[in-house]
Amino acid sequence: MAAQFGIRLRKGAAATAIAALVMAALTASQAPGFTDDHRQPRSSEASDRKDVTPPTDDRYYTDVPPVRPGKPGSSHDLLGERPGTGSGTQEPVAREPAEAGIPATVLDAYKKAEAELAETRSGCRLPWQLLAAIGRVESGHASGGKVTAEGTTISRITGPQLNGNGFALISDTDGGRYDGDRTHDRAVGPMQFIPSTWDTWSRDGNGDGTSDPNNVYDAALAAGYYLCADGRDLATTTGRDAAVLSYNHSQEYLDTVLKWFEFYRKGTHEVPDGTGTVPRHPNRPDTPVPASSTPPSVRPSPTPPAHGTSASPHPSRPDKPGGSQSPDKPTKPTKPAKPSTPPATTPPTTPPATPPTTPTRPPAPPKPPAQRVARFADSATGTLTAVAGSDFAHRVGVRALDGLGKGVPGARVTFTVLGDTGATFAQGATSATVTTTATGSATAPVLSAGEKTGEFTVRAQLNGSGLAPVTYRATVTARLADQLARTDDKAFTAAPGTAFATRLTAKATLGKAAAPGVAATATVLKTAKDTEAADAGPYFKGADDTPARTVSLTTDEDGLLTLPELFADTEKGEYVLRVTTEGGAVLDVTLTVG
Repeated sequence: MAAQFGIRLRKGAAATAIAALVMAALTASQAPGFTDDHRQPRSSEASDRKDVTPPTDDRYYTDVPPVRPGKPGSSHDLLGERPGTGSGTQEPVAREPAEAGIPATVLDAYKKAEAELAETRSGCRLPWQLLAAIGRVESGHASGGKVTAEGTTISRITGPQLNGNGFALISDTDGGRYDGDRTHDRAVGPMQFIPSTWDTWSRDGNGDGTSDPNNVYDAALAAGYYLCADGRDLATTTGRDAAVLSYNHSQEYLDTVLKWFEFYRKGTHEVPDGTGTVPRHPNRPDTPVPASSTPPSVRPSPTPPAHGTSASPHPSRPDKPGGSQSPDKPTKPTKPAKPSTPPATTPPTTPPATPPTTPTRPPAPPKPPAQRVARFADSATGTLTAVAGSDFAHRVGVRALDGLGKGVPGARVTFTVLGDTGATFAQGATSATVTTTATGSATAPVLSAGEKTGEFTVRAQLNGSGLAPVTYRATVTARLADQLARTDDKAFTAAPGTAFATRLTAKATLGKAAAPGVAATATVLKTAKDTEAADAGPYFKGADDTPARTVSLTTDEDGLLTLPELFADTEKGEYVLRVTTEGGAVLDVTLTVG
């Protein structure tokens, strides 16, 4: 069940056939550019080129999504009193399938991968639901979400040893670092990467400075980049199918992934880590089934099953050896054996005196949520950088976990902005209090940068707890312009001792868009080679009408810059008026006095 990209091989009867298939599969696994090895043969080629198609016996889970609630015959239309009626009438009530639940940290990893690829590979248009579908088929979302708060699997998820026994022969490439095997490689992690493939596609998805295929943030992001390779557009059927087949070149695998993809597109919900449903039906009988407790969708029966019925949610088929008996041939009820002698009559006994009862203490009240938190940490917050006057792209987030690593709901977290850059949360507030969700997560409101550049701090404090706060450094950068152009071409001339008839107006842009709020400086120079303001020549009027040959300005909301009036002194000649902006835009204008 691995992102092994077409390298698993069936045993053949002839050694030459095995060697040829191994070489072809290994070549395909090393470079996405080998498109001929990954493409599916056309129907006209299939009969003559069966060796081109990779084997379809790669390990993965074949469980398919359940029927959505409300469809006729759906097992999810269960009898119950419809909420709000108060009638006591038993009616079918639709329930959302438990399989639609995705563990919180795993779901967050899929969505963060989608968000990054939307910025770095915008033409790929990767939907997070496709990553979720592959993650479900490969590992059951990391065995039902058994991951730490940082996204690392609590125990390794590994595939079979690639020792040439039914699979490709790949000797150890990672020293057992990822897969725990120092002899041969194994597919590893929530997205089932082979260590040698991981070396090529690895990513750091949670910003901890390392890349680990056992971490769901890292693995989901790496899988996203792999699927987006070769310029694929996953919003098209062709691009999407090619991407999935590059992950595992099997039509059955593609069909299974697409069923989950469509299922997740129609709705999902977040469930606590470690409580997600896990797949139970591998495509090969020797594939291990993830260990888990009873899935949330299967509740223990309060009473034993009735005679002749199965207690299993998936009863054995009657036509299989060892299966339950066919309902068409019910067994006859067995009569109880008659006792050989009548039972003896027990004489009545005097009940013992009831001892005096000791008053029981009332149960201790539960601890407040904050006092049940053992670990208070960041929740994969991205880099906090924004241009002055804009919103930060990432939001600050934390998680509150108990001693078992489970999220603590209902705890209150206060986020506070510390600094003098003018950054605030919504409506100009410098603090906001948020209650943790069922997964222990708390996310601050959107953070907006002020007009002052520099660094500031955001602090997250767990209220009512002695745990240390989590702090973040944030940076506000200056508004920028890379082009500055005049709005007219009038000449700047003046007689000595008079004012110039024209005032300079220019427009600042960044790319092709107007650049409002950009700081600019205008300086009168003696020549274009000078960098210091001239000590004579044209000037602006400063305080008390004193000559000033340098002024500071800011572009308006349309990116326009209008300079103050210029005056000529008694010195005749040509001078240069230079205007520069943050971001490197430069405009030189010739001034003539004479």
